Amino acid sequence: MPELPDITVYIEALQRRVLGQPLERVRINSPFLLRTARPPIESLPGRRVHALRRVGKRIAFDFGDELWLVLHLMIAGRLHWQNAGVKPGSKTGLASFQFPTGTLLLTEAGTKKRASLHLVQGKDSLRGLDPGGLDVLDCTRADFARTLTSENHTLKRALTDPHLFSGIGNAYSDEILHRARLSPVALTQKLDTDATRRLHRATQETLLHWITVLRNETGDGFPEHVTAFRPGMAVHGKFGQPCPDCGATVQRIRYADNETNYCPSCQTGGKLLADRSLSLLLKKDWPQSAEELEEMRRSS
Repeated sequence: MPELPDITVYIEALQRRVLGQPLERVRINSPFLLRTARPPIESLPGRRVHALRRVGKRIAFDFGDELWLVLHLMIAGRLHWQNAGVKPGSKTGLASFQFPTGTLLLTEAGTKKRASLHLVQGKDSLRGLDPGGLDVLDCTRADFARTLTSENHTLKRALTDPHLFSGIGNAYSDEILHRARLSPVALTQKLDTDATRRLHRATQETLLHWITVLRNETGDGFPEHVTAFRPGMAVHGKFGQPCPDCGATVQRIRYADNETNYCPSCQTGGKLLADRSLSLLLKKDWPQSAEELEEMRRSS
């Protein structure tokens, strides 16, 4: 799922292309995409884009008169840009938005169509689409700590809860926790002052670092290769590979469609966190350290 750094770079690329431009034509190709009926989507053509903003992991287009088009890409939704004069390909995706400068295309991989589009009017309606999480790039350490400890969750769950923190998902939470040298299953209300300070700093540094990386990759172009798995990441998507900081093997915790990646040496004092599928299989034989797990694999 595109997260805060990806959404930020998407918005910056869109601002260069559609800010101040009138929407000439909108085409919705999926009956499941548009989640609102009033105001009608047909009221948009002819209106200019006054501003763009991030609402959590959503992209909001301001068309004036407090009329907002809000796009949530979910896991597999992606945006593509075709310059004016370029004929659209046969696969037009879920929707297309035509401007004088070019056409914005929305596609979604896979069969589960989860991306959504809302057209709402009024600040209250827009606010209703905002989960309300803290803007981590601008918050103070005190505000961060207050939000973090408002409920007693694991750090992984807290960072990815959109009602607590805005724009952080599975990928960047792994990177944040690795930078902070904290276990993903540590409880928020048991963190000491130093750990909270490290987490606050790591959250801002990690997100700002990846915004810079993605900006440099995109340049004046359009971000066409948005992915949750990047070569420069330390642990996310790196299960079985060496940690870039200490060389220990990156481990994982799998649950549902997601997994948490972490370095046992850097983050858990060498302790191996129980993975649901493997721990159910091994039960009492579940290894207590990464070294024991590697020994089991070598001897099997």
